[in-house]
Amino acid sequence: MSAFFPLDPETLTITHQRAKEIGDSIATDYQSKTPYHYTCVDNFLPPEILEQVREEALAMGDKPAENASENEKLKTSYNPDRLPTYTKSVFHALSSRPFIQFLEKMSGIKGLIPDPYYLGGGIHRTNTGGFLDIHADFNHHSIMNLERRLNLLIYLNPDWKEEYGGSFEVWTNDMSEKVASFAPVMNRMCCFSTGDNTMHGNPEVVNHPKNDPRLSIALYYYTSTWDDARISQSTVFKQRPGTSDAKSSEATQRMLRELVPPLIYRKSRNLLRKLRK
Repeated sequence: MSAFFPLDPETLTITHQRAKEIGDSIATDYQSKTPYHYTCVDNFLPPEILEQVREEALAMGDKPAENASENEKLKTSYNPDRLPTYTKSVFHALSSRPFIQFLEKMSGIKGLIPDPYYLGGGIHRTNTGGFLDIHADFNHHSIMNLERRLNLLIYLNPDWKEEYGGSFEVWTNDMSEKVASFAPVMNRMCCFSTGDNTMHGNPEVVNHPKNDPRLSIALYYYTSTWDDARISQSTVFKQRPGTSDAKSSEATQRMLRELVPPLIYRKSRNLLRKLRK
């Protein structure tokens, strides 16, 4: 079976026209999804590309978990700049003009900008016992002053089964319904448009019988549409019904935004940041 997005495994290239055609082929499906736009595509890239990426990712070994909290455990990430040459080149290909054109055609979002800093992106690794609760992502790239618009995930886990945990889940903003769930199987791509309330995550604990980690490629894309009148948010976590998931303090901050004039709110947040240093 040919790959959905047939990058050349050696040169990691594809023609602009072909990339746009592929984006067009799933645009209607992607843009019709609710509660926000998303898609899942199996057999996304030529398998030899991701097999080498997986091998290089595993060769990086393990390292202490980052940002451990009640909402996120046993997850680490590797910035592409520190990864081996081939994997680094794959990230560059997924930030190239043809791939951007594919994403723009699929999503209907014009002027997408890849992130040269890879803030929050790279190779993600979640070990046995790890999870990431349902959340909406940060919405502002503070270094480049850009608005976050699109998340791309490509999974690197051969023979992964749903019962091994770690499935990517799509939820409604009010957390009344889980809309979709996708196990992180090898060469499965999940992509979705991001906003202040696009709730998603992988809250089910990773429990592979051989203790294999859950691995994925993660890339985020932006547009130059950030309005300084808006207020940036950090990651916002919400509780699934009937669970003991921890809630985010961001919910309180959102309430304050609605009650306090924007200028006063921004000044108070800046003061709090200084006090924490």
